[in-house]
Amino acid sequence: MAYTAIDDPEAYFQTQLYTGNGSANHAITLGGDTDMQPDLVWIKNRDAVDSHCLFDSVRGATKLISSDATNAESTDTDTLDSFATDGFQVDADVKVNTNAEKYVAWCWKAGTSFTNDQSATGVGSIDSDGSINTTSGFAIIRWSGTASNATIAHGIAAPKMMIIKRISGGTEQWVVYHQAISPAKHLFLNLTDAETADTNNFQNTATTSSVFSVGTYNQMNASGTDNMIAYCFAPKQGFSKFGSYTGNGNADGPFIFCGFRPAWVMVKKTSGADDWFILDNKRETFNAMTTRLQPNKTNAEDSVATLATDFVSNGIKLRSTTGQYNTSGGTYVYLAFAEAPFVNSNGVPCNAR
Repeated sequence: MAYTAIDDPEAYFQTQLYTGNGSANHAITLGGDTDMQPDLVWIKNRDAVDSHCLFDSVRGATKLISSDATNAESTDTDTLDSFATDGFQVDADVKVNTNAEKYVAWCWKAGTSFTNDQSATGVGSIDSDGSINTTSGFAIIRWSGTASNATIAHGIAAPKMMIIKRISGGTEQWVVYHQAISPAKHLFLNLTDAETADTNNFQNTATTSSVFSVGTYNQMNASGTDNMIAYCFAPKQGFSKFGSYTGNGNADGPFIFCGFRPAWVMVKKTSGADDWFILDNKRETFNAMTTRLQPNKTNAEDSVATLATDFVSNGIKLRSTTGQYNTSGGTYVYLAFAEAPFVNSNGVPCNAR
């Protein structure tokens, strides 16, 4: 029996805490036992009201987009300077390196160059490029818009969650595809909105093992030379899971089986308006966890007792009635990555926290 596709999750995802020093050329080394050169680095100042900062190796270091804003990509040489063989280097911008303030960086590895020439491969209807990892099911995919219905090659197993942003030519929302809601609907990463019905964004078409579909809206497929970026996630047993659950409105809340001890989870209510939130195993090392960051807000980290959550050896246990994640009858989606598989490929189980 195959218990997991990945015995060492730190080879593909790590959370790194660091303290700013306010100086240029501040090197951050990832603390995991396995060296990992990240391709997506998502940084948030935990102590101050500052935007989330997302950088990836496809667009290049210094190219900044923020999950809480609609802005197009900006070039900021005072932010993330480079991706390193086991970490990254930041400069002196307050969003990434204020002296004595605390930061968190969530880091994913892709690492394999990807190019699809549609006319040569016959896959998709427009060209795409990026960086992918077929083992971990993660891809960073870029394309230039056409303002016509299109299909785009992604290079991994069928993505079950995608986060998409127009990065040039104008300001647009961050559009989210999730397998747990119909492809005729979407979410916005930068907003509190419930799931929104719209058959255009994804052409009411589920992702496949080769392509995903985009419609004609500027936020996903603006015409001309405007570029789009998609962070695509395909589930891998024992490493990642993307699903949904229904709240019970009880302090003995739902248990979400993941097949691993989580390192990181992001949740969004889909049946009503509420904030996204992120929990991770480095900012809080013991259960119950109450310390959140919210991708759609610039807020500093805060501790909310009504958000009490346990990371256990095989999933997530909710222990609160807060509307943000456990309204009775409310529906929610989540994205989760592993600290350790519940059982590794040798049949050895992991411990609880």
